[in-house]
Amino acid sequence: MRMVLVPGFTQAASSWDPVCKQLPDDLDANAVDVPTGLDFVATAAALADAGGRAIYVGYSMGGRLCLRIAVDHPELVRALVVISSSPGIVDPAERSARRAADERLAVEIERDGVDPFLERWLAQPLFASLRRDAADIDARRQAHSIESLTHALRALGQGSQEPLWDRLDELTMPFVPVAGRLDEKYVAIAARMAEESRSHPVLVAGAGHAVHLEEPEVVARVLQGVHHELAS
Repeated sequence: MRMVLVPGFTQAASSWDPVCKQLPDDLDANAVDVPTGLDFVATAAALADAGGRAIYVGYSMGGRLCLRIAVDHPELVRALVVISSSPGIVDPAERSARRAADERLAVEIERDGVDPFLERWLAQPLFASLRRDAADIDARRQAHSIESLTHALRALGQGSQEPLWDRLDELTMPFVPVAGRLDEKYVAIAARMAEESRSHPVLVAGAGHAVHLEEPEVVARVLQGVHHELAS
């Protein structure tokens, strides 16, 4: 059974390697890079075209893209797992403020380059529980350019996407929102998503925002459970 894994902002397909190494061979796990140069909806459509009918798994930005695939192309999504992710920002003023904040980050990248930005990005309190070696900053440097990072901020950020909270009740496939218990903001979002979609969240003890990098074995067990449910 095919599984498509979509990375988050600043990451690449290789960020899923620690999880994929824990998955059985009969689970056809395919980690992909996020295409660049397209708007949010078109990016999700491109991922769906390439991925086909599969279990879709996304982290953070990747989770938002997978959720878009699920509402736009439900016939392709056998199950949906989103990790440390959100359906978007509902309030227009908050969404506008997020676009402005992301634009400031994009300008910083254009001014300072990729390496200084990645150092600042990973130094955020959001990633306080992520070990430096697990962050794999070298892979991020190799995978991204000024153009790819600024495009992601301007076109794929939460300020640029249509919020999907009011469409969660359309999800008919198995849906699993996942969050690290140390990441209180996304614990609350996962709980609300579960309530809106009549599903059950998975909260991972000892993990923060980058759950798949901090606790890859736990995430792999979650994915195997979803696979088993579909196969049985």
